[in-house]
Amino acid sequence: MRRRRAVELALLAAPLALAAALTPLLSTARSAHATTPWARPGQGALEPKTIFLSDCAVCHGNDARGTPNGPDLRGFGRASLDYELSTGRMPLPAPDARLVRRTPRYPPPVRDALVTYVFDLAGGGGPDIPAVDARHADVAQGGELFRLNCAACHAWSGHGGALLSREAPSTHRATPLQTAEAIRAGPGMMPAFGEAAITGTQLDDVVAYVQYIRHPSNRGGNPLWYIGPLAEGGVAWIIGLGLLLVFIRWIGTAR
Repeated sequence: MRRRRAVELALLAAPLALAAALTPLLSTARSAHATTPWARPGQGALEPKTIFLSDCAVCHGNDARGTPNGPDLRGFGRASLDYELSTGRMPLPAPDARLVRRTPRYPPPVRDALVTYVFDLAGGGGPDIPAVDARHADVAQGGELFRLNCAACHAWSGHGGALLSREAPSTHRATPLQTAEAIRAGPGMMPAFGEAAITGTQLDDVVAYVQYIRHPSNRGGNPLWYIGPLAEGGVAWIIGLGLLLVFIRWIGTAR
């Protein structure tokens, strides 16, 4: 009876002992995962400095002051740095590659750490990452501001348009934060709009409108690829007049 009782106690104590033994190991694993900024196969954890020297310094220099392959990063600001990394425009796959949207190379925590490192390395300056809250924004007011300041390049529908030697990209893939960062930082040939040009409230309005035109409510009928009067005129002349001529021909031969 005593032996049976001892066996039962041993069976009950075994899971508790196992849990006590594994707890330090699990805590160490979680701590290591939390402090690891990024890892590449065969290379282990990489710090922001290592990532910058590996992926960015070839164009921007070890001190972020630029080379013949890339610009000086002093004065770019957190908004510009975060925009370029979050849209996958940076780092480029090659120094002569086109500056277009790609899949981001780094996960968000690594991007944040890299933005902070480069910002500090370059000496600060430039617009900070804006705070965006479009939940109570005025979409109609945002549309007016967009057509006034943005539609000349990105088109009224946000599909983008042609510029000298390059094109203005579509706004439809931009997140609310990326839209706000682009407005404040002015990437590429785009002008930067500070608080004097577009206030914080107006920024939320524009962001809300840009999100709206991704899937607008087309109550006027078929949008015809959002080309505008050209497509509508083509439909009127080719299809409308074509059907009218067929109808006239039909009533003429019916008699």
